[in-house]
Amino acid sequence: MSFNESSRNETPANVSLSPSSSVSQSLEYKTVSVFLVLLVCGVGIVGNVMVVLVVLTTRHMRTPTNCYLVSLAVADLTVLVAAGLPNVSDSLTGTWIFGHAGCLGITYLQYLGINVSSCSITAFTVERYIAICHPIRAQAVCTVSRAKRILAGLWSCTCLYCMLWLFLVDIQVSQAGLLQCGYRVKRELYLPIYLFDFTIFYVLPLLLAIVLYALIARILYLRSGDRCGCGTGVDRCETGVGQVTKMLAVVVVLFALLWMPYRTLVLINSFLPAPYLDAWVLLFCRTCIYANSAINPLIYNLMSQKFRSAFRQLYRCRRTEGLLRTLSVVQPAVSATEGQTEGQTDGQTEGQTDGQTEGQTEDRLMDRLMNRLRDRLMDRLMDRLRTD
Repeated sequence: MSFNESSRNETPANVSLSPSSSVSQSLEYKTVSVFLVLLVCGVGIVGNVMVVLVVLTTRHMRTPTNCYLVSLAVADLTVLVAAGLPNVSDSLTGTWIFGHAGCLGITYLQYLGINVSSCSITAFTVERYIAICHPIRAQAVCTVSRAKRILAGLWSCTCLYCMLWLFLVDIQVSQAGLLQCGYRVKRELYLPIYLFDFTIFYVLPLLLAIVLYALIARILYLRSGDRCGCGTGVDRCETGVGQVTKMLAVVVVLFALLWMPYRTLVLINSFLPAPYLDAWVLLFCRTCIYANSAINPLIYNLMSQKFRSAFRQLYRCRRTEGLLRTLSVVQPAVSATEGQTEGQTDGQTEGQTDGQTEGQTEDRLMDRLMNRLRDRLMDRLMDRLRTD
């Protein structure tokens, strides 16, 4: 899948779908598309950055599962930046503005983010299966260090695989004389590559997820029947494991549903002599893809108490740091004002003029004002620290 312009001569029905020019150049389409893409991508970028910060800065959040979620968040960030934001410039200008190097690099990053997100979902699905269905083995297998090694291997292999797309795209000139970043290969070469990519990074991960989550659901159901009414600490632990598993299952389901419109449309168009390129349908399909990369942090916040608490703690830490920075700025100013006031007081004599007296009064008022400001900031800071 790519979001670049397609070549109308050699590959009229390849995966890179382009809306009809008459509709895509209309003011209504540009306004709606730019608004939707900026909204979804903005929310997604902020949310995924928070996921990464929460896991990296909170010790108890550094679990094997969360390592895979960080990988998924980074992959989603790559998709949002490399696919969503160039779509905005394309809607506004109607031409490719990033040059030949940008065409190669952005296409590469698009596929890298998409494929790594699929691999990350598969990885945490397998990790959940081992942790729940084989708990004894999981103690040695499901570790943070092993998760990091697995992710390093996944990213390395995917980086090498995605280099294939560097040889399939190039800058082209449309019939209207506009630059486009599109595929330069014929359908006979492109279609097998796309079908391979579609199978490896969409069909097989979903089939594996269906099988593994069915086995997980069976194990959890049997355990809930055995522990019914016990109310022990082990039972509560099983409940927490079930909640995490449900959250990850929702992520997988949303991945399947939100990718299905675009994948289906591209697959159909790959076999049609005249591709279906309705601009509004394509905008819907692309928005679903961006939403898939943006919605996961919302799912974590809604379904995980640990993530909610970690998000709140991150927000409080940022506010506390802001208060400390403000205090660090005010404190030297207050000290300087106090020193200046003392120096003026020591140098005063009985022969000062009325103008000097007025200056002393202003200095005293400023001194009192700064002291009050400092005291209020200190009180607010202490209240915030006691609350945390």
